[in-house]
Amino acid sequence: MKQYITLSEEVRVAKEQGKPIIALESTIISHGMPYPQNVITAREVEQIIRDNGAVPATIAILDGKIKIGLSDDELEMFGKSSDVAKASRRDLAYLVATKKKGATTVAATMICAELAGIHIFVTGGIGGVHRGAETTMDISADLEELAQTNVAVICAGAKSILDLGLTMEYLETKGVPVMGYQTDLLPSFYTRSSKFPVNFRADDAESIASTLKTKWDLGLKGGAVIANPIPEEYAMDEQMITDVIETALKEAEENNISGKDATPFLLAKVKELTGGKSLDSNIQLVKNNAVLGSKIAVSLESLK
Repeated sequence: MKQYITLSEEVRVAKEQGKPIIALESTIISHGMPYPQNVITAREVEQIIRDNGAVPATIAILDGKIKIGLSDDELEMFGKSSDVAKASRRDLAYLVATKKKGATTVAATMICAELAGIHIFVTGGIGGVHRGAETTMDISADLEELAQTNVAVICAGAKSILDLGLTMEYLETKGVPVMGYQTDLLPSFYTRSSKFPVNFRADDAESIASTLKTKWDLGLKGGAVIANPIPEEYAMDEQMITDVIETALKEAEENNISGKDATPFLLAKVKELTGGKSLDSNIQLVKNNAVLGSKIAVSLESLK
């Protein structure tokens, strides 16, 4: 297995010194935001993690290797390239074997992080059960990964383009705890809440870290969702974003856009319909998650 994994120098040194490391996905760079905001945001998020006492490890597939930590040049290349595959669990082996470029989704980043011994992962929002999934069976691989991979995902909840109720039901069936950071309700990415309660509320990073350590010490397989609401000043109006999402979903249906193409299309359409405000919100919530993720990682490391 080790022949497929390459650690950046920063990550290698952090491992030797026992420093807390945080996984970051690369799909947010290649498919989630336009250039140059994607690369600028990736670098800023990495620096936030360093400033808060942890070490960032942006994960991607390159030259037949799973790269745990990217150089500045590699970040730039992923931000600019148009031939980067969106890599989930099913794609990993093929992309590594054929030496193609792959940007890791939430599911693939979790797999690669666990292979590298990293258990805290910061992202924007998780995938989930898509609206109409009772007939399409369109359910993100992120949920299945959360059920079986020992990585905690710090996120602003699930994207509001999804069916949040069914997403919570799926996670409950799989035994994945959803912990709200200083909130009783599941945040829905662009807005701070939804009508769905989280399983547990935690008001500090230490109690989250302690819960994660206990979960894995008990041999309870799988990850956890740490739902961190977008900061108040960057949250969007709930009715406005609901109307925008309904419009975007209708357009996706009319154009027969589904599967792994659906989320990038919907996010781009939401950005267009909100005059770019949704992109600003997206950037700010990822940065906010990086701060919390760093605190949890530092606390978890101190419990070892």
